[in-house]
Amino acid sequence: MNENLFATFTTPSIMGITTLPIIMLFPCLILTSPKRWLPNRIQTLQMWLIRSVTKQMMTIHNKQGRTWTLMLMSLILFIASTNLLGLLPYSFTPTTQLSMNIGMAIPLWLGTVIMGFRNKPKASLAHFLPQGTPTPLIPMLIIIETISLFIQPLALAVRLTANITAGHLLIHLIGSATLALSSINMTVSSITFIILLLLTILELAVAMIQAYVFTLLVSLYLHDNS
Repeated sequence: MNENLFATFTTPSIMGITTLPIIMLFPCLILTSPKRWLPNRIQTLQMWLIRSVTKQMMTIHNKQGRTWTLMLMSLILFIASTNLLGLLPYSFTPTTQLSMNIGMAIPLWLGTVIMGFRNKPKASLAHFLPQGTPTPLIPMLIIIETISLFIQPLALAVRLTANITAGHLLIHLIGSATLALSSINMTVSSITFIILLLLTILELAVAMIQAYVFTLLVSLYLHDNS
């Protein structure tokens, strides 16, 4: 019980060399490409999920926005697979690192903003000042809208980091409590173990939902600027 709660969030290393790139490339081995004329059930499920998410997410975009389809689908698959990878025992979740999530959010957000100012500068500048604003409130609204624009990538990264980290901490705490109670009261320990199983199932859903939410928000930023 004296184990550090945040020990699982430290970047793993071997002889002082980080193993994070290897861990991040591991999901590529899971999502295999079909090599046969008829794909198996897992590959069929993968293709069905990708087509469903693509159709739902890219319907609102115009022709220019749909050029981001491959990037957005790669993003959601990468985040979902790394989130699920972190639920395995003795593994590491890269998306619990705020620096990594900010590194994903800022370039994507910046790309959408640059696209907006490049293709329709008047509409992009109009977002800073809603129509019909009273003259005394114009400077304040411009400052508020500017701050809200620059907060968008930070909100993306913090949302993903907080949700994944909170779930892993809960699993760690309940798992430690189950182990400690097993030598004291088996009834209470069994109830705690059932709660742990239910929480693990919930975390499986959260891992995929957070990947979808992150990608969907990037898609909405793209829709506003394309």
